[in-house]
Formats: sequence, structure tokens, C-alpha cells
Amino acid sequence: MGYHFVWCPKYRRKVLVGDVADRLKELVYERAEMMGCKVITLEVMPDHVHLFIQGDPELTPNKIIGKIKGYTSHELRREFKELTTRLPTLWTWRYFISTHGHVLDKTIQKYIEEQKGV
Repeated sequence: MGYHFVWCPKYRRKVLVGDVADRLKELVYERAEMMGCKVITLEVMPDHVHLFIQGDPELTPNKIIGKIKGYTSHELRREFKELTTRLPTLWTWRYFISTHGHVLDKTIQKYIEEQKGV
């Protein structure tokens, strides 16, 4: 099953830039691999993240995004101390999710990739 997630830093602060954005990408791929999931497309914008991922059917979408957000928040706040002074927590507790089968996979992938140009 494919899942399209979108989530934001607390207060929609534009903190996902430069080294923070690069490290976030590495961490998302790392955590996805640990869970047996495959990242199809990942775009990090200054104030939000788009992730299209294929997950193990036994993992609920809630568990997938919870593990990714928890892991990335912990690691980024440990590595980039400025994130701890600017925000009480890195991520908002909310997120957007839509589920997709094979028919829409390419459409979602294209949409996410085009977000960089917006």
C-alpha cells in the first residue's frame, strides 16, 4: 500500500533548510528501511515535508508516520541544538495522509516532485 504523508514543523517555522533538510532526508530513508518500508518520493520544503512511501501492510499508517516523526525529531534536535531553542517540539502532532494503490502511484510521485517548483 502506498501512503502520501505531509507534515510540518511546529508553528510552520521554516527550519527545514540547508544541513537540517539534508539530514532529515537521510534520517527518513534510514527509518523507513528499519521498518521495511520503501520511500518512493521525498521532498523537504522549508516549512513542510511530502513523503510518498510504500509500507508493510501489517504496519498501520499511524505507526509509520509516528516512527518517522519521532525518530527524525529526536535525531535532528540532538544534532542541531538551534532547533531546541526555537521550537518546543520539532513537529506538529497533526499530519495529512492519503492512501493509494498502484494506479495512482505515478500521479502522486509526479505531484510531490513538482512541489519544489511551486
